[in-house]
This record gives sequence, structure tokens and C-alpha cells, in this order.
Amino acid sequence: MKKIHIIGLGLIGGSFALAIKKSLPQVTITGFDKKQQHQEDAKSLNLITEIKEIPDQDTDLILLATPADTLLPIALQLLENIGPDTLIIDFGSTKASICENLANHPKRSQFLAGHPIAGTEYSGPRAAKEDLLERKVFIICEMEKTDIHLKEKAYILLDALNMKLRFMDPKDHDLHLAFVSHLSHISSFMLGKTVLDKMDDESHIFDMAGSGFASTVRLSKSSPEMWVPIIKENKLHILEALGSYIIRLQSFQKRIAEGKFEDLQSEMENINRIKDILDLDK
Repeated sequence: MKKIHIIGLGLIGGSFALAIKKSLPQVTITGFDKKQQHQEDAKSLNLITEIKEIPDQDTDLILLATPADTLLPIALQLLENIGPDTLIIDFGSTKASICENLANHPKRSQFLAGHPIAGTEYSGPRAAKEDLLERKVFIICEMEKTDIHLKEKAYILLDALNMKLRFMDPKDHDLHLAFVSHLSHISSFMLGKTVLDKMDDESHIFDMAGSGFASTVRLSKSSPEMWVPIIKENKLHILEALGSYIIRLQSFQKRIAEGKFEDLQSEMENINRIKDILDLDK
């Protein structure tokens, strides 16, 4: 593998560039971003060797790290122009739509639907981290639809970056991510809004904010430019997750109002099991 092209030079695209430079130093990395500032930052930080809107015909891998609602049109345009030995991998947080829309494309075998489960609340090339992807999960959907020889290029990359592969159905992916990722971001945004609205009345409220508030509201610093497209693309599953969450919040509120604190303690102790599931104390 000699050439990799990255479209979208923000946190994820930039972190892949840094990790590739470290683990596969022989690979030439080119890239493109619609934002001029991102291009300039990527060059000044040496994330890539050259800005190119159109990748070379002999590029091995094209990595798409742009907002969820832009991935399909970019993939369609690229598939019309790439050579037979190029593989396109998208990093979108939703998978069902792009998989459905590319299902019957004559070059479907040159596309791999992927999702790196990694990130921070920050965005842009300057937020990129060399170790962001280390030991993180990389989800692959519809692996069987990708050409076996091209797929090997993806495996070489992901193995070099020390990522853990998981294989999922696209619809299952979108449903599960709505609950474990998308809902948590929406909750954080709404907690931030609740406190900001309260601050209009009590300007000193942030003086009392401790580490618990900071950790819970951390995700509200994430890029709306990235998250609104995710919400749009995964609308139905997110509505299901929100509905389930709201029911539980209302139940919690009701038991507080009724003074059923023993019930609350019992439920919270049961919820504590999640620390064992997620290894939060390790």
C-alpha cells in the first residue's frame, strides 16, 4: 500500500492521518477539506503531504470523514471516477442509508461501510490525536459486498492502527448507536441548554458547577455541524431512543414527587451494574 487520500480533515480524518504517518510511514497521504482553514491547518500540522481535491488514479484507499449527510454524494462521485484498485471507506456514524443507496451500484465492491468508534468533544485538524484510534473499535457493515482483494487493504490499515474489528448489520448499527452514542450527545446538549437558560436568572450558577456537571455536559461542546446531519440520518432510531429516555425521566420525576425514595435507591443500585459492563473502574 502506497497512497491514501483523506476527504474531511477534522478530528477523525486528522487522527487517521497522524496514526497512519506513525504506523505506515512509507504511505503518502493526500487530502481535501471543503473548509480552507482546515486545509491550511492540515498542511501546517503535517497531517498530509499535499492538498488534492481529486485523488490520484492509483490511490489505494480513500477515507471519507465528512458529515453524515455528505457521504453518499461524495461516494457516488468518487465511484464514477476511481480506478479498479481503489477502495473507498466511509466513517459515517449512520450506515443503513448509505448501504441501501449503494446496494446496486456497479462498483459497490469498491466500497466498505465503516465506523470508527472514537472521538472527543473537539473538532478540526488541531484536535487530531495520534493515539485517538488506539485499541478502539472499528465497525464494518456488509463486509461480504466488498471485493476480497480490496478489503485486504482495509485490514492492513486497521491492523497497523491497532483497531479492533466488529461486524454488524447496518440497521442494527444505527439502532444501537442511537442509544449508546446519539442519545448521550443529545442529552448533553439539552443539559447544557437547561443550565444556560437557568443562568439567565442566576448568573452565578456556573460558580457551583463541579466535575460531575463538567463530565456530563462535556459532549455539548461537540460540533453541531457534525451532529445535526447524524440526527437527520438516524431520525427514526433517535426518536425511539428519546421516547424511551423521556419515559424513564418522567418515571423518575414522578417517584421524587411521590416521595418514593427507597424505590429510587433500589433502581439506582440496579443501574450501577453498568460500571461492570463498561469496565468504568478499570
